Amino acid sequence: MNILFVCTGNTCRSPMAEAVLKHRGNEDFEVKSAGVFAMDGTDASFQAKEVLKENDIIHRHQSKLLTKEDLDWASYIFTMTSNHKRAIVDQYPSVADKIFTLKEYVLTDPGNLDVSDPFGGSVDIYRHTYRELNELIEELIIKLEKEKD
Repeated sequence: MNILFVCTGNTCRSPMAEAVLKHRGNEDFEVKSAGVFAMDGTDASFQAKEVLKENDIIHRHQSKLLTKEDLDWASYIFTMTSNHKRAIVDQYPSVADKIFTLKEYVLTDPGNLDVSDPFGGSVDIYRHTYRELNELIEELIIKLEKEKD
């Protein structure tokens, strides 16, 4: 199963989500991340790397601009916000059936569909986003495992 996480610049949320799923998932998942406005080759933010390191997750990352090939590769596309989802579906309507905000896919009553954006914030703000992503990915694994069976 090919999982693609998408955020804006591919330096904060989507790389953290990718790292967490790779760390907690199993060999059933191939995982990538990309950004709708990313510049190819940028490192993950210092704060994202710091928070991952605090949680014993080593993740080597280079940002990547989202491409049609990424979307075609993915079994599921999980965006960090409803705006990311809308922008992708507007440009690539053929992926509408496999794209979700991460929250809408895993939560029965998500309320706000957006994962908090730590960009430009302190390590503490990144810790909050990490905890949010960690909980969502725990639920994601459970849901994907059930679908697989």
